[in-house]
Amino acid sequence: MKRKKNGYYRIRAAVLKAFSFVFKAVMAVFFLFPFYWMVTTAFKTYGESILFPPTLWPETWTMDAFRDVGQRIDILYYLKNSVIVAVSVVVLQLFINIPAAYGFARYEFRGKRFFWALVMLAFMIPTQITFIPVYILFSKVRLLKTLWPQILPFAANAYGIFLMRQSFMQVPEELVEAARMDNAGEFTIMTRIVLPMSRSSILTAEMFSFISTWNSYFWPLVMTNSDKIRPVTLAMQRLQDANQGLEWPILMAANTLVVLPVLVLFLALSSQILKSLGYKGSK
Repeated sequence: MKRKKNGYYRIRAAVLKAFSFVFKAVMAVFFLFPFYWMVTTAFKTYGESILFPPTLWPETWTMDAFRDVGQRIDILYYLKNSVIVAVSVVVLQLFINIPAAYGFARYEFRGKRFFWALVMLAFMIPTQITFIPVYILFSKVRLLKTLWPQILPFAANAYGIFLMRQSFMQVPEELVEAARMDNAGEFTIMTRIVLPMSRSSILTAEMFSFISTWNSYFWPLVMTNSDKIRPVTLAMQRLQDANQGLEWPILMAANTLVVLPVLVLFLALSSQILKSLGYKGSK
């Protein structure tokens, strides 16, 4: 009887394992195929890109699409704008989100619940609602011709504060009290104890912020009125407007150049993302 049960459990485990493998393989293909199609199309000729049925592998590999992108738009200039905006947002959030999250996690002060409710309320406010008032504000201070409208509104991030606060609260109180008994100040405690133990959450929050800013389209579309301050996401729209039809290799080449930095960053920090989503124990 025991042998039958053991055989049943072994078969069941093998079936579940096979099902899990097939499911993961299908989901991997589902999510990775668009990237594969984008990259391979970038190396095709225009004629091959519009063939039906389509080819899954370029018959003739060519870099013409990448050269055409450089000829039609100053891709490096727009990439520079995107880098300046995204990096500036990340740096400002580090200086604002970390102290705010530390205060919410480690201090008791009057109005704490009210201010935390305001942070949570920010999750429920769509960005589109703020387009008009923010545009009018920057118009009055005459900053629309600069990169600041793409940076300052995102200097603080509710999700980043929330994620860091949850991580800071998981730092054992005993370590903090021991540091205070050794006459360590709050700044030392935050920088030497709390931040190193919460590195994964901080990197994850800032990575999400970088990706969101890098991929932003509608916000810079509203806040910019000159090509000099537009990011690369808006420059790609010019590639579509410059042609009578959609030249897919050129568009996919531009997309590849835009997605590549984000993809490299995500792969480099993927382990940190998994750590940040894990539970470490809290008080």
